[in-house]
Amino acid sequence: METMQLDHAKLEAFATRAIADIASSYTGVMVSLGNKLGLYKAMAGAGPLSAKEVARRAGCAERYVREWLNAQAAAGYLLYHAASGTYELTPEHAQVLADEDSVCFVPPAWNMPAAMWADEDKALEAFRSGRGVAWGEHDERMACGVAAFYRNGYRASLVPQWLPALDGVVAQLEAGITVADVGCGHGHSTLLMAKAFPQSRFFGFDTHEPSIEAARRNAREQGLEGRVHFELARASDYRNENYGLVCFFDTLHDMGDPVGAARHAADTLAPGGTVLLVEPFAHDRVEDNLSMAGHLYYGASTVICCAHAISEGGTLVLGAQAGPRRLSEVFRRAGLTHFRKAAETPFNLICEVRR
Repeated sequence: METMQLDHAKLEAFATRAIADIASSYTGVMVSLGNKLGLYKAMAGAGPLSAKEVARRAGCAERYVREWLNAQAAAGYLLYHAASGTYELTPEHAQVLADEDSVCFVPPAWNMPAAMWADEDKALEAFRSGRGVAWGEHDERMACGVAAFYRNGYRASLVPQWLPALDGVVAQLEAGITVADVGCGHGHSTLLMAKAFPQSRFFGFDTHEPSIEAARRNAREQGLEGRVHFELARASDYRNENYGLVCFFDTLHDMGDPVGAARHAADTLAPGGTVLLVEPFAHDRVEDNLSMAGHLYYGASTVICCAHAISEGGTLVLGAQAGPRRLSEVFRRAGLTHFRKAAETPFNLICEVRR
């Protein structure tokens, strides 16, 4: 048999890339530790600090902190000043690592790959058997990580940008309509809208009981429980309140019967009502999704999104990179033929759907 000739430069480049990805996974552990131990907050706005000073500010053991600081400096997350032996968290990096209200804040998102590793045996069995893995079967860090990952993005964009991109919806919300948030999770999107539009009533629906309990706690803490109601319900059978607005925030692609969910939304819409569909950013063709966003979403989709849709019967398993064409077809089959891309971000498609 003829020996295959290898391009050793390409081999070395790809092996280096693979090792860099392994190093990135180590970085995730360091980021999670830094967030939970308050190390980033101890450094934010403080300028260059020694390992001893960081440890004292965070209440941690110096030897561990020094090694963590070196790991973060090697990863490019911190600056190391060799002349003084100090470490610095720049203002820009503090927005990503220390400011919990920043749209760029990412440490809680590392809960998702941690949960994916914890659930590896379930994923292996699912690949071999073809069965699904429901949202509630995942490690508890999954729901918390997803909620935290999306919260700040919704906070920055939902009320000031996405809702105004829909024709006439802001005026309706200001006058007072009833809103359904389908697959509401911890309720962050529901509560953002409720706070901004006090004349409207809001219902959040989800099939995951711990998430509904978290949403109710969040509503109580924000003083909104009188106008916001969270209930356990499926996307095909939540209560009909003649909604002026039905929202799907990064959830439709997770559903086993997205056409059925779209049809129930159509059946519960008030005359002149709108569906707000927010989905992971994607193009229609695989070759156009081979990007950083595609890298992130295809991986998550493999063991989270597709797995949950299959667990619900999987009549149509969209995955997290469905793209506008397939999404519009879902709603067309449900009788909602007006489908318009109203806005987009590097990570989301925002679509307006009506009869």
